[in-house]
Amino acid sequence: MNRFLSIIFILFSISLPAISYEEDFIVEKFLSEKDLEKPFVNDNYNYQDTNIIPIRLKIIDSIKSEQDIYEGQVLKFKLIEDIWDQEILLLKRGTICTANVETIINNGMNGIPASIILGNFQIPNIDSNKLQSDYEKYGMDLSLIVFPLKWALTILPPTGSLTNFIKGGHAKIKNKDIITIKYFSN
Repeated sequence: MNRFLSIIFILFSISLPAISYEEDFIVEKFLSEKDLEKPFVNDNYNYQDTNIIPIRLKIIDSIKSEQDIYEGQVLKFKLIEDIWDQEILLLKRGTICTANVETIINNGMNGIPASIILGNFQIPNIDSNKLQSDYEKYGMDLSLIVFPLKWALTILPPTGSLTNFIKGGHAKIKNKDIITIKYFSN
């Protein structure tokens, strides 16, 4: 066994210089002339501070399903209450805020719900680095009903697989829905 391993090691070490490494042509072709900037990293932040101010928002135009919007779309919200930081009034009720649609996940088979992820909240007079990064809205999750039903119907051969066609709910954001994001003031 030792002799076999030593032969493999010798063959590998001889063939190692023959392996050539190529430059990444995709980087050279598409990114060579672009000026790329590094993302912002907040190093000067006290992550032990737990002072959190909830910011409660309502959407201005309702979203009926995830199919009515697109990724990158800017959505408008308004504040439903005044925002105070100790004794200082930061924002008045009715202030318009924006957020971007970052990700849209369509509903799937077996009751998997749709999802909308909102991010990049822009609120006047609030540093966006001190805001919660994202908010996610789900549709109705039917998988908790579908999977037990599927297993119960497996004794009747084709019926268990018919539950695959049950789709999950659409993600909706209505005017009456309250979205709460967190503001870390310190």
